[in-house]
Amino acid sequence: MDSAAAVSFDANGTIGAYQIGVLISCVLLGVMTTQTYIYYSRFPEDPPILKVLVAFVWVCEVAHAICIAHALYHFTIVDFGHPERLFSRLPVSLDTAIFFSALIEQSGSVVTFIVTLRLPSLQSYIAHWSWLSISQWSASAVNDILTTATLVVLLYNQRRSAQRKTVALVDKIIVWTIETGMLTSALAIFMIIFYLTMKERMIWLGAYVISSRLYSNSLLASLNSRGALRSMNNMEVSLQSLAVRPEIEILQTTTTNAVVDITAKFPRDI
Repeated sequence: MDSAAAVSFDANGTIGAYQIGVLISCVLLGVMTTQTYIYYSRFPEDPPILKVLVAFVWVCEVAHAICIAHALYHFTIVDFGHPERLFSRLPVSLDTAIFFSALIEQSGSVVTFIVTLRLPSLQSYIAHWSWLSISQWSASAVNDILTTATLVVLLYNQRRSAQRKTVALVDKIIVWTIETGMLTSALAIFMIIFYLTMKERMIWLGAYVISSRLYSNSLLASLNSRGALRSMNNMEVSLQSLAVRPEIEILQTTTTNAVVDITAKFPRDI
């Protein structure tokens, strides 16, 4: 590696950013694995198609993690001392990781996968196909925002006509919908900003390898949250049944004639 290349090469903004993304992605894979175990433990009677879907997503995420880890090994070990190769050729494992992301996220990534297979380097993709990634991430952000807004409006309308015991459940679902939808859309906007402002760095790529984990974890979180919602509903029903149960007071006087006063109290409707 010559001195000019060493001076111009920014390891923190390229390999460092990608490595941080890979590490965060692996942590999220561990979270998803835990959620997968919880799902199969708590919902053994779910439809088979749903169980197959969860297993399929988990297998795709594991394969995606293997691919991005191999690409990191390629960048840091195989091409060690040759930073000019970072953008001169694209590892096959990174192409495969894009493919698994397409299976988990959306079909737009399939086009990106096909294009990257035909290009000789990452630099060629940035120079001629930047619009493809920007369009994909923009569509993803808009789709997540619109989906979240639609669900929130529908749930809020249901909340206005719901019984008092179901209002807390609807509020909880609204909060979860906003959290998951805004998280994925915010990451897509984050990738667009860094891709437009710092193309030659790999901050956007580090964020990209995390995106599929957010979708899969959101899916598992939605499935597993059904247990908490059912518990809240059962608690509301139990409290309501206790509230309408009559209370009986037995008062006994201290006189020689045992007089028993029985009073039944029925609380008002709550």
